[in-house]
Order: sequence, then C-alpha cells, then structure tokens
Amino acid sequence: MLDAFYQIHDFLVEHSHMPIRRLLMDEIDWEDRLIAIRGGRGVGKTDFLLVRAKELEEREKDHPTIVEKPKRRKNMDPVRPVLYVNLNNFFFTQHTIVEFVTAFYKSGGRYLLLDQVFKYPNWSKELRRCHDRFKELHIIFAASPVMPLDEDNRDLQGIIHVYNLRGFSFREYLNLRTGMRLKPYSLEEILHSHASIATAICEHIHPLAYFTDYLRRGYYPSFLENKNFEADLIKTINTILEVDILLIKQIEVQSLPKLRLMLNLMMNETPCALNVSALSEQIETSRATTMNYIKYLKDSRLLNLLYMEGRSFPMKPYKVYMQNTNLMYMNSTREPNQQDLYETYFYNALHQAHRVNATERNAMFVIDGKYYFDVMADQPIRDHIRPCAIGNIEQGRGNFIPLWMLGLLY
Repeated sequence: MLDAFYQIHDFLVEHSHMPIRRLLMDEIDWEDRLIAIRGGRGVGKTDFLLVRAKELEEREKDHPTIVEKPKRRKNMDPVRPVLYVNLNNFFFTQHTIVEFVTAFYKSGGRYLLLDQVFKYPNWSKELRRCHDRFKELHIIFAASPVMPLDEDNRDLQGIIHVYNLRGFSFREYLNLRTGMRLKPYSLEEILHSHASIATAICEHIHPLAYFTDYLRRGYYPSFLENKNFEADLIKTINTILEVDILLIKQIEVQSLPKLRLMLNLMMNETPCALNVSALSEQIETSRATTMNYIKYLKDSRLLNLLYMEGRSFPMKPYKVYMQNTNLMYMNSTREPNQQDLYETYFYNALHQAHRVNATERNAMFVIDGKYYFDVMADQPIRDHIRPCAIGNIEQGRGNFIPLWMLGLLY
C-alpha cells in the first residue's frame, strides 16, 4: 500500500523548488506533534511541505530515527520515516486516515506531511485520533485560511500549533531578484534606524528599481514560473471562491455569481469605506449576507478589513482593502493609483505581526495602539510630527521612512 505513495513522494520531493528559504521555516517549533501551515492559495504551501520533507529526509540520513523494527522487516526495505501525502488521492475514498497512518507508523513512519486535508470528511476527528494514538508521530499539514483550526475546532483544541505562511515580502522578493541576503528587521529597528539600514542596502542595490514590479506581481511565487502571471492569479482567485469558500464553508453554489460580483466591485473601489446597503442592492442580497460574504473574502485572504481601535467583526469596518497589491491589478477596467497601492502595501506588510487599526486621532493608521503612521506617495516639504511612510523615496530622514523598508519586516 505504501509503495505507491512513496513513489509519488519521491517524484514530488525531487522536483520541489523553493528558491529562497522562507522565514517561517525557522520560526516553527518542529518538535510540536501537530502543526498546521495556514495560508492563502498561491503562496507556496505545497512547496513548503515538500521542502520540509526533503530536510527531514536529509536529517534522517545523518541521524536516523531509532524505530523498533518488527522481525518480519528483516531483509525488507529500510525504514522510511518521512512521507508527503495528498489527500485528494482516491485511496482515501475507501480508506480512512487512521487506517493509513496505522500502516505508516507500523512500518517505521514518524513524519507525515499532509496536503488537501479539507477534502477528507471528518479530517479533524481523525487527526486527533492519530495524534492521541501514535505518541511518536509528527503530523504537518497545509490548511486553507477558512478551515476551522485551534479555538474554532474542538477536536484540535490544545494539541494543534498553527503557523501562517504569507506571500513573498518585499525583502524575500529582493533577495530572489538580486541574490542579496537581506535579513528581516523589527518595526522598532526600522523606526529608529531606517536611515542607516537604507544607506547600507542602497550601497549594493536600488530597491525602488524593483518596487513597482513587486507591487504588481511579486507577492505570489507564481511570478517565478514560465507562464502568464495575471491569468494564473485569476485562476487562483476563482479557485478560492469555488473551493475555499463554497466547498469548505458549504455555501450554496448559487451564491458564486454574487461573490464574484462583490469581489469585482471591491477591486473597482478599494481602498474604500464599506456601504453595506448599496453593496447589498448591487449584489441583490440582504445586509446580513453581504457582511458574511465580506467576512468570507477576508478569511480567504482576498480582502483586508481596517477597523477603528477597539472594534472588530461583525461591526462594519472603517475601510476595506485588497489583501495585497497584486490583486489590485486583476480588474482590467481600472489602473490602481499610487496612493491606493501604497496604503494597501503598508497594511499588508504590517499586519503579519502587528495590529493595524484606523484611529480617531489625526493619522491614517495606528500600529499596536501606539505607533501613529501616515502613508504618502511623495515626501512633504515640511517635517512631520509622526512617522510617515513615503512611497517614492529610497532613503529617508527623521520621521520620513521609505515605504519599501516596511517590506523588510518578514
């Protein structure tokens, strides 16, 4: 039974490609026994799993896991403790995850990497049974952002560790395009030392020469592939709507045209305030359903919702943004303007590790309740009393911080 899966595993691992090491790879506590890699479609979750599988196999060659081998394994193939499995395999239409894991574990398997988990009914219950039954088993699986995990899933509470994989940051994009090895910086480092950091980087490259292209096609790894980026991203968006929202959330298929229309309207307008009544009329549905659709688009990493401090869903957001700037170019009837692009980039870059809100004070954003920011395309003539992220400068001074530098946060 396992041989066919190992054949697939060997081919995929051999042909997997992650051109740079994702920062998340070194942030995960790999000793945890049940790990979810959560991320939107197109950000590289499958490659992330395959590269981890390759690393585990290389580690096992140098430091083999000690496994008690059944006597019957004498003269059989050596123990293979690592296996990547896609649960869209038709094997799982007639066999359970628990049944498969039992055979894998008894053969010496200890590291199981699972893809497309949501396609298996009752996946969380069976992962729980495997976790509880096989004490030396480590399971790592890719998860859609709309799947119920940790606090939203009783089966997995207390045992699952969830990590978020995002699209490429501008730092990762620069490293790919230039061969540099730029390290990430904290927000505090950028606030206090942005001038010296920018000077050191600009001695080797000119980041603004790459910034425009990143905004258009640098967030999703597919820009590295030899195919039309825009067509591929549109395909990804439609898969998000048809699978991540309709299938996983179990929404009626009749809702798909309304979801597509809503997303198109958002691409036309964002960043914008949310007029729920007008939007409900345009897509011909109730206000409550409209707010649910907005939440689905946000959860699936297509939209970002900016709330005033102290507010959150189901309250109406202060403003709606596309989740990243690449998505802003998917509407062929509107070319995004610089200010909209820069605000969207700012929000996307900061909300990885920080709380981003609107504020009633005289500022555009407040970060973690204490850092007040403005975002501008060009540097003002006069000094600014608070940090201001400027889109069209390569090096800054004082409170004028180059916007591109916020892409060094991860």
